[in-house]
Amino acid sequence: MKFNQATDYAFRIILFMSTQPFGTRKVGAELARTSKIPERFLLKIMRYLVNANLLNSYRGVDGGFSLAKKPKDISLYDVVTAVEGETYLQHCLYDSENCSRGCHGQCAVQEAVAKIQAHLIEELKKVDFETLANRERSIHISLHHVV
Repeated sequence: MKFNQATDYAFRIILFMSTQPFGTRKVGAELARTSKIPERFLLKIMRYLVNANLLNSYRGVDGGFSLAKKPKDISLYDVVTAVEGETYLQHCLYDSENCSRGCHGQCAVQEAVAKIQAHLIEELKKVDFETLANRERSIHISLHHVV
């Protein structure tokens, strides 16, 4: 399994916004620059995040984007589903009637992969952006610590 590039960029955006005081607004150009994301691609990703109610969008002179929820209330799972939709490890986990083997989701592999997928989703839901932002700050401090 591999998350697409848009999901990686969305992680960066939400992580950066989570390191800012809650309610902070940032314009797209600044988010693109600080997160190293092509600005044109950023705007597409922002639509996903706004539609999923993870970000607020503001128009006009004082426009920009802010977190719609506190970082502790945004999980990795929320970001993945905002960008990629529901993620399935195997085709038959979401469309068992069209199994090319004709087993309609009744096979040992499907059962095993379904358990793995459920565990993966559970783990993604456990990781919130408040925790990630705190870790990001400590990494940043240790990298720039002068002895």
